[in-house]
Amino acid sequence: VQLVESGGGLVQAGGSLRLSCAASGFRFDDYAMGWFRQAPGKEREFVATISWGGEKMKYVDTVKGRFSISRDNTKNTVTLQMNSLKPEDTAIYYCGARRVGIATMAGRYDYWGLGTQVTVSS
Repeated sequence: VQLVESGGGLVQAGGSLRLSCAASGFRFDDYAMGWFRQAPGKEREFVATISWGGEKMKYVDTVKGRFSISRDNTKNTVTLQMNSLKPEDTAIYYCGARRVGIATMAGRYDYWGLGTQVTVSS
């Protein structure tokens, strides 16, 4: 099983980034997918999740209206479009996979990637 995140980087406040997660080694369309983030000294925080078929999505309140999660089951990828970025969005962003339904708790995810760094300067 492998989850590989990409697309992180350094951006100014107000800018945009598009994160991607490429999955392999499991039946992708049987799994809900999620994005989490972890800032230095803080716990891993839920950001967004999407159901296996893409019909259900959930976001943490702090990113609603700015971030959008989507998936392509033909390419085994999940994407997080991040707009209007703020310095407080700075963190390592992780992609997770969960068998069955969506979840907002990190402990309920089965597989994780190694993360991609997002830094937003003020």
